[in-house]
Amino acid sequence: MRYKGFVRGWCLAGISVVGSLFCALPITSARQVVRAVAPPTANSPLLDSLLRTDPKLTPVLRRAAEYEVQIIYTQINRDAQNQPHFTQHTFNLNAQQYFNPASMVKLPTVALALEKLHQLQQPGLTRRSPMATGVAHSCQTAAPYHPSADSDRVNTVGNYVKRMLLVSDNSAYNRLYEFLGQGPLNKRLWQLGYPNVRITRRFAPCDTAANRYTNPIDFYNAATGQLIYHQPQAVNSESFSMPLGHITKGKAYRTGSRLIQAPYDFTTANYLPLQEVTTMLKAVLFPESMPSAQRFDLTSSDYAFLRRYLYSTPHSSGYRHYRSPDYFDAYKKYLYYGRNPDSLSKPSLRIFNIVGMSHGYLADVAYFADSTQNLEFMLSAVLYVNKNAILNDGIYEYKTVGLPFLADLGHLIYQYEATRSRQFQSDLRSVFMDMDE
Repeated sequence: MRYKGFVRGWCLAGISVVGSLFCALPITSARQVVRAVAPPTANSPLLDSLLRTDPKLTPVLRRAAEYEVQIIYTQINRDAQNQPHFTQHTFNLNAQQYFNPASMVKLPTVALALEKLHQLQQPGLTRRSPMATGVAHSCQTAAPYHPSADSDRVNTVGNYVKRMLLVSDNSAYNRLYEFLGQGPLNKRLWQLGYPNVRITRRFAPCDTAANRYTNPIDFYNAATGQLIYHQPQAVNSESFSMPLGHITKGKAYRTGSRLIQAPYDFTTANYLPLQEVTTMLKAVLFPESMPSAQRFDLTSSDYAFLRRYLYSTPHSSGYRHYRSPDYFDAYKKYLYYGRNPDSLSKPSLRIFNIVGMSHGYLADVAYFADSTQNLEFMLSAVLYVNKNAILNDGIYEYKTVGLPFLADLGHLIYQYEATRSRQFQSDLRSVFMDMDE
């Protein structure tokens, strides 16, 4: 099945968020669905007042414009039937303020990769099927299939998802970006109600044209070694423009050993606003709270699989790749733990999250659930920490400013939630129930 046919298949199945308009359009005209980027959102009085109570946050918040701080705090209140209801509070939320999403693009990528496996309906093809990625164009790399008695070492969609969610592995992201294809990946997100999102780059030094080309991929039967499914190389013939227009940042940037005295150009970079990735996490964790047309087409097993690896730490996951002390508990937990290698995770607290760290931007989008305090909430934040305004020089204030700010922010909201009154207590048993893979 070729990529354009695959996208049309979603329409034929009636899976459309923006309604019949998208499915009535030819694939080459899909970008006409794009709407204007949302204007800045007014600050919530509750969140604004909460932020002012913690003096540790003051140095950043006093210069919120310079640090480009954006925060979304979502209260979750359960009704008598334990159904969740969401109330969102924001601070400086502005989709027109570009930030580099970095690894946050991995959340929609893993969800759509599992969805595509389900939609292909190829006998024997699952997230555990061995996968071999070939090479057919410039800037592509191969990932052959090497049989192994250690199933964690075999390249599969499932293992790539684990690597992305546990330690934010970039090579794993590239493999699933290539499996989806640039065109279908973006158009499916537009169908799901995210028309301004742009995911157009691998994490590799590929130019804009090379990123449109995706590799041939084969899937095999693990027991027999027989080919199950072949996906030919593909190319996205369209040019996806940046919804914000021309975007530059900083005063200079490094490329190799050279310092270029000009702003860094993000115009063709990935674009995933904080609100969109927050809604995507909500769609994965609480699909029943979304309109049916905005839900990922995943099985209950797929949802459970994603949730498990969204909250697991590298060591607690049992995934044998990440036994090393280099992958400490707080490795990918910025809010609350601040990525501090000495932090020990609380057994009662699960944080389901996706993070981004690149070019001075630091972001975390998370859902917190604590079985002892019987609390739950969502918290999303991004800030920019690049005092010298030079990009790609590796000199950013992640450890001194960004990560401490996110940790303190997580603690502040957690402490508030621990004292906040609720009409009905949350029953979080399903949140703490794990399914086998």
